[in-house]
Order: sequence, then C-alpha cells, then structure tokens
Amino acid sequence: MAQARSVLAEHFGYRDFRPGQEAVVAAVLSGRDALAVMPTGAGKSVCYQVPAVVLPGMTVVVSPLVSLMADQVRSLKEAGIRGAFLNSSLTPAQQAEVLARAQAGAYDLMYVAPERLADPRFTAFAASASIPFVAVDEAHCVSQWGQDFRPSYLAIGEFIAALPVRPVVAALTATATERVRADIVRLLDLRDPALTVTGFDRPNLRFAVERCEPKRKDARLDAFIDERRAESGIVYCSKRACVEEVCAHLRERGIAATRYHAGLSPEERERNQRAFVADDAPVMVATNAFGMGIDKSNVSYVVHYNMPGSVEAYYQEAGRAGRDGAPAECLLLWCDGDIATGRFFIEQESANEALTPEESEVVRAGRRRMLEAMVGYCYTTDCLRRYLLRYFGEGGEGGEGLALGGPAGGGAGAAAAAAAAAGGSVAGDSPALAAPDPRCCSNCAGEMEAVDVTAEARAVMRCVHELRGRFGKTMVVDVLRGADTQAIRSRGLNRAASYGSCDAKRPLLMEVVELLAAGGYLTITEGAYPVVCAGGRYREAARDDFSLSMKRTASKAKRGAAARAAGGAGAVLAASDEALFERLRALRKRLADAAEVPPYVVFPNTTLAAMASARPATAAELLAVPGVGEKKLATYGGPFLAEIAAFQEKG
Repeated sequence: MAQARSVLAEHFGYRDFRPGQEAVVAAVLSGRDALAVMPTGAGKSVCYQVPAVVLPGMTVVVSPLVSLMADQVRSLKEAGIRGAFLNSSLTPAQQAEVLARAQAGAYDLMYVAPERLADPRFTAFAASASIPFVAVDEAHCVSQWGQDFRPSYLAIGEFIAALPVRPVVAALTATATERVRADIVRLLDLRDPALTVTGFDRPNLRFAVERCEPKRKDARLDAFIDERRAESGIVYCSKRACVEEVCAHLRERGIAATRYHAGLSPEERERNQRAFVADDAPVMVATNAFGMGIDKSNVSYVVHYNMPGSVEAYYQEAGRAGRDGAPAECLLLWCDGDIATGRFFIEQESANEALTPEESEVVRAGRRRMLEAMVGYCYTTDCLRRYLLRYFGEGGEGGEGLALGGPAGGGAGAAAAAAAAAGGSVAGDSPALAAPDPRCCSNCAGEMEAVDVTAEARAVMRCVHELRGRFGKTMVVDVLRGADTQAIRSRGLNRAASYGSCDAKRPLLMEVVELLAAGGYLTITEGAYPVVCAGGRYREAARDDFSLSMKRTASKAKRGAAARAAGGAGAVLAASDEALFERLRALRKRLADAAEVPPYVVFPNTTLAAMASARPATAAELLAVPGVGEKKLATYGGPFLAEIAAFQEKG
C-alpha cells in the first residue's frame, strides 16, 4: 500500500485515506473483487482512481454519468492523472482518436457509459487491450430492486466475461440495501468480493420534513432560500412543469437560478449544469435527472419541493448537500398530492423490454413498498436520521425490510418502519442517536409535535372492516363523517354502524388513512380504482396497547426556541478565518474561470477552510494542508500564498 499512499499524497494532496477507502484499494491491488457501499461524499472515486495509477494498463470505469465525464476527466488531469472518456458526446472521429491513444497506452483510466460496452469498436479494442481493473460506479443501477434500475447495466457482466483475461472488478454505490447488494454480486459475477460498508450516516446533514399544501410551497421555499442567499443549493421537483414554474418564480425574485430536466436539449442541460457547478447560478431547480455523480462539494442545502418515490432516491439526492463536510440542510416539503403522483408514476411506468410481464409486476410491487416507506418518513414523529439509518439496516432492527420485505411485506424491518411511522420505537437504536439533538432534525428540534390520533385510527379501522375493503379512502372518510351524499345513500352505507361515528375534520381523517397504510395496518390497492382494505398488521390495531400519533407544526414559540437551539451548526470558522475564506473563495473563482474549470477542481471548500485556519506562509506549509498535492501546489500555490500573505499584512 506504500505506492497507493504515495499516489494519494502526490495527486490528491491527502496523507491518509478516508474511512473505507483503504480497504477497497487494498482489495483491488491484491487482486480481489470488491463491493463498496459508501455514502455520497465519502470519496468513492478515490477507490478506483488510485489503483488506476498504480496498476499497469488502463482501468475502465463504467458510469451512467455521461454529462459529467468531461468534468471528471478534467479534474483528473488537474491532479496529474491521464484520463479519458468515451461516450455519445464525441464524434466518430473523436472516438476513434481516443481508442487509438488508448491502444498506445496514453491513459491510466477511461470512463465509458454502459451502452458503450455493446459497441463493436469498443469490444474489439477491449479484446486486445490490457485492462487489469474494471470499476462499476453507481452499481445499484444493475438491480431491479434499486431505485434507478438501468437495463444497460445488465450487459456489464457479459462484457467482463468476454475479456481475454478477467480483470479485478469493483462495484461502488452510495445507497444499496442488502437485497440490492446481493443482486450486484450476482449480476456482475463478483468473486468472493471484499465488502466495505462505511455506514450511511451523514452527521453534517440536518433533516427537516414539513407538510405543506401546494399554494404555500413557494412562500416556504422563498423564506428558506432568503436565509441562505449567499449559499448554493438544489431544489428537486417531481415534474418538468414544476421545475419550470419554480425556476421562473425564483428568477422573478432576483435569485440566480437555473434548471435541469430531460425536456431540455443536451446543450442547454450542459450549459445550465456548468453554470451551477461554476457558482454562476448558485441555485439549481431540477428533476431527478440531475445530480447523480455531480462533483460539486459546496452545496449547502437540498430542498425537495415534492416527495420522492423512495427513501433510496431521497437519501441519494439529499446527500448531494454537504459533500465538503460542512453543515448542510435537507428540507422536504410534501402534501397528499405527492403521494398520489408517486402512485401514478408507478402504475404508468412503461414496460421494460428486458423484463417479462411477471418480472415487471415484481418491480412495480417493489416500487410500491418503497413509496410506502417514503410516506412513513414524512409521517414519522421519531428522529428522521434514525428512520433513514434503520431503513438501510443501521441503528436498529431490519433494514431493507422497511420497504422490501418481499411480496407479503413484513419482517422485522417492516415492523421498524411501522413503529417509526407511528412514532413508536424499536429496540437497538444507535447510541449516537439516543438523545434528541436539535441540530439533527426538525423532529428532534421540536419544530414538530406529536398529536394523538389513536381514537380516529380505531374509527377508521372499524369502518374499513365493516365496508369489507370495497371502497376508496374518500368513501371511508365520508361514511365516518356521516356525509349525506347520493353515493352513500344508494349503497345503503348510511345504515352502517360506522356512519357518522367520527366528527374529526376531513383532512385529518384522510391523513390517518395514509398513516395507517404507511404503517402496514391498512393497504391501499393500486390501479384505476384503489380501495382501502386490511393490511398485514391490521390485527395489531385491535390490541389495547395500540396507539398512533401524527406530527403537526409546533407553536410559533416552540419553533423559535427550536431554531435558536439548532442555530450555530454552521459556525465552523472564526470570524477572521471566515473573512480570509471568502477572499480565498473569490480567488479560486477567478482562477477557475481563467482555466475554464469548475471551482472545486482548483480546491474544495474544505481545503480553503483549512488554509484560512492554518494560514500557511511557505510552499512546504501549504503542501501540508489536506487537499493540496504536489501538482496543485505547482499550479496554484503561488496565487494562494500571495493572497494569504496580503490578508495577513492588512491584519
């Protein structure tokens, strides 16, 4: 590993590997396959970039991130690593030139899209090339149980098997439950892989969930961004039309926002992405088409304007905040309409030609369970971080069973999900999360408070039992409230024992139905006419000790106290250091613009913060700052040392 550490220091400017990196690198260099599950921002790319420099021949990195490959290669070159990419953005002549240079040994590493593996020109090249190592980035895309299944990934195993000499293979992902991990090993034919799971917790991220009706979302978003005008962030929307509306709204308010979705031309998407990465447009409004693999470390917040379809998707997207290690905010705004939209997307999802109808239905069933777990996250009165970690199998029972408990659901994980959704607890909580911390999430901060809805839940369960699962939630609620409608009278439901048995407000009862469904007590069927029927945990609701609570926004006084308690989480630099940090950031922007590279390619925020605190005066002192390697010292050391010296002189 001595050579690997030397490469790490020389090219990346770090003396030590981050947690998990060394184990993956050591496995690859010893000739063993590897599977790495590391959260966004943990440095997965180092796990294949360092071996690519150490190993003879050329490493192939399979990645779906076509739009980012040019930036990734540019970043490698800045670090002194010979990189290239091969994708559809290159002309046939350019592709031929890249392959010719690769044949001549000009590259340490080449990024390719999975579709490229079926190109006869590339397979012919690979058959005669020296490829000691294949890294599969975003490896969860190979699994039908993953939130971003891509059929093109199924060809990766065949490509590897067809190579004259089988290379070492490493699969890397940020979000993979145990079932997805098993799929990755099987479909990529990993042989006795060294498994590295560094944990899913991102301690620097603060999570918040707010129920927010559509007409109030813009105002809430405005207030949130106004407090962070100098910061960079991402706003995720579920539909393209919503992206356009939100982006236009922010621009009208004088916010430099840009947008990204599949309806834009490739040229405009690339242009907008570059503006965001270069900090020219600090706010990106986008669908989930944006962000996978985006290498921008100074994203200070991620707002979900709509509820995502799965916990996996949410955590991956929220995880794009705070990659520099600085405190960051993750806010989710949701309403009942988001749940309906999620169900609609699942049912309308076009058939996948790579799957049989039966397999496609299995995938849809999995998507439904994922959505249920996401709804549970929105409703839970428990710690939001704890809920997320439980989902991925940390800090308590279960794990993937929260949403992926098989066709029947259930299992310890499902029980954990339901307990969390109902505000209960599960044995084995992570000690680190035992005490509520206002900096952890909005629930722990007291921004939300629990409201007991046990009586309403029991009334709903009795009504569903009496109606024998024949009607949708609107009819269930109308019966409970004693609505005098033609639909109820014509069916004789006004004579039901449950008719008029609950005087709770209609919106509250609609929420209770969703909450019971999220907890597994009820099931809402799919299709054109969904009905409410008993769920797998239906009988538990009949027990004397059954209780259910729902969260509501706390009083203004409580919210104010919570905000004050949570405040200061971002104070990571002294005032004088902050002033120098801003000067260094401005210098970085000028140097990046001149070199036509994103600012993070010069230095990440964490390195600038370390410079501001250490205030190096010599090249040797600057080289000791984490993130400053010999190549970057030679390229950028002079201007940064001069800027620090000028700041010191002014005192």
